[in-house]
Amino acid sequence: MNRREFLITSSAAAGLLAMPRFASAAESIDLYSGSDANIIDFWNNIVRPAFEKAHPEAAIRVTDAGDNTGLRAIADRALAALKSKTDPQSDIFEHFDPRLPAGGIDAGLWVKFSAANIDGFDKINPLAFDSEYSLPYRGSQVLLAYDTTKLDPKDAPKTWEQLTAWIKANPGQFIYNRPDKGGSGGNFVRRAIHEANGRNPGKFTVENYTEDYGNQALTPAWKILTDLAPSLYEKGAYTAGNTQSIQLLAQGVVTMTPVWSDQVLQAISQGVLPETTGLVQLSDLALCGGFSRMTVFSNGAHKDAALKLASFLLSKEIQEAIITEIGGFPGISWDHISDELRQKYADVIPKTIPTFPSGDWESKINDGWYRNVAPGISRT
Repeated sequence: MNRREFLITSSAAAGLLAMPRFASAAESIDLYSGSDANIIDFWNNIVRPAFEKAHPEAAIRVTDAGDNTGLRAIADRALAALKSKTDPQSDIFEHFDPRLPAGGIDAGLWVKFSAANIDGFDKINPLAFDSEYSLPYRGSQVLLAYDTTKLDPKDAPKTWEQLTAWIKANPGQFIYNRPDKGGSGGNFVRRAIHEANGRNPGKFTVENYTEDYGNQALTPAWKILTDLAPSLYEKGAYTAGNTQSIQLLAQGVVTMTPVWSDQVLQAISQGVLPETTGLVQLSDLALCGGFSRMTVFSNGAHKDAALKLASFLLSKEIQEAIITEIGGFPGISWDHISDELRQKYADVIPKTIPTFPSGDWESKINDGWYRNVAPGISRT
């Protein structure tokens, strides 16, 4: 799920492809990202200098594609370039689902990853694998953050039933963001969808979406969320993003809110949230999260250099920086992380990470939530 709070149109992202390449001494890898600003900063300030020091023959050019829509526009262009045997002017996506665009895998658009072309492939966390065409390098998951001065940790809800009962018993003390404005609220909505469908994430895939099935699966979830609305902050208010939810918790306005694990760990370490902030995950079925997975274009002009970069992301240096610099989960197993870091973050090391597909499901969920749960709220 994308966690950006602003969008760049797909046409603008596609227009990036028309920009000419400029010659340089080093081979320049064109990387596109649709992630948050903190992730782009991580690439520019941590990954790029470290990689270019280790590989002086190569350089990284990081471009903000805006969001998943922007990346899809670039991928569509790359697929067209594959068919016409022209340069797609893109080499690697920082995070993308290779099932998109439709037909891309069958056409050979993406590199298939294995131990043969990726150093450290055998160290990847088994929870992180999703496709042979995507390489996980960092993860995060939505948790519940709460104020332990108001809610004793022993009383913190640990199941969906307990959570919804607590929200109703403590009106005004819970808030989540609009699902199209950030993944913490978006995955709270998806947890309601899972609850309405037997707590079975396997019922949702990119390929199985149809209009009829979408209506069938989502309608019961809208009833759950509509029932909760009067007990939320200001009897049905929703924040405009992940950061705003954290700010309301920091200000003591609410007692509990869904948060991304990486963002909340950063907020605590930076003093934005106090040390008295508690974190809990639901045990009956965890809130969604997932791993960000790189994809490499098979027809990229700098494919081999992009594969070196992908391998570099799995190095201990970068994997530990993901934990310390951005509060993320490593893409490799925690067994390959230092004992100090493993012990420090023992409470948030995930045992399971349910996921939810993007594609047509994403727009169906966003549209349905506004129409059925919050019809009085403007999408702008």
